[in-house]
Amino acid sequence: MASAFLTPVFIAIICVLIGIILKGGRQRTEKGQNKTCKKAESRPWVDEDLKDSTELHVEDEDGDEWQGIDDDIAHVPFSTERYSEEDMVKRSKDFYELLNKRRSVRFISNDPVPIEVIENVIRTAGTSPSGAHTEPWTFVVVQDAETKHKIREIIEEEEEINYKKRMGDRWVNDLKRLRTNWVKEYLDTAPYLILIFKQVYGMFPDGRKKTHYYNEISVSIACGLLLAALQNVGLVTVTSTPLNCGPRLRVLLGRPANEKLLLLLPVGYPSKDATVPELTRKPLEDIMVVI
Repeated sequence: MASAFLTPVFIAIICVLIGIILKGGRQRTEKGQNKTCKKAESRPWVDEDLKDSTELHVEDEDGDEWQGIDDDIAHVPFSTERYSEEDMVKRSKDFYELLNKRRSVRFISNDPVPIEVIENVIRTAGTSPSGAHTEPWTFVVVQDAETKHKIREIIEEEEEINYKKRMGDRWVNDLKRLRTNWVKEYLDTAPYLILIFKQVYGMFPDGRKKTHYYNEISVSIACGLLLAALQNVGLVTVTSTPLNCGPRLRVLLGRPANEKLLLLLPVGYPSKDATVPELTRKPLEDIMVVI
């Protein structure tokens, strides 16, 4: 009799416990989903394939001012010169032929280059588009011989480790045909070194951080314009991305913590005995798809 009474009670207790457990699980799931959604809403521009290499955890901002862009910015009429089709074809071909002569040159003369030329090519790079017009770039121009040599020492020290330990046999073997190694004489001989830093975030006057959207992509586009501008004035360079050197170079050059080294360009005239690998570029049909 007692056993028959306890059975329904026992079943009821089990049902109540199951209900509590399920409700708690649902609440935890909803809380996790809300947290995920909130995080996604706060960083809607992040794409796994495109996001920048440096994560920025932006603090909650007070609405209207947080990006620092004037809501009432004026929009003005725009027009550009429209060329005839014949002229367009000629200009496009001339520009292609100019840039097709561009090569990565590791033998750079110490002949002086007017600083005004460097200023103008960097002005050109500064015309690049950027995410929300944040212009997240800093171009550090080094002409002081002692500082250039310190940069060379830092880079060669790390590059020797890169070649011998970090890069792996495949990467090192792929570079052999280009006859490149960790010795970077051009860092001393080139009249200018241009170090391009990406600003992973900006700063408001009150010290709060300002998001720089797609800062790495924006700065990379600016670097492309800089390479074209250098070619246009008859100067040469080699694109250098010194592995594991960024923090030490940032400290050496006195750059703030929000700047990360993206690229280093030694800039000057080619030396009289300069050589380059005899390479060919992919034909148009291999790089262009028309749909």
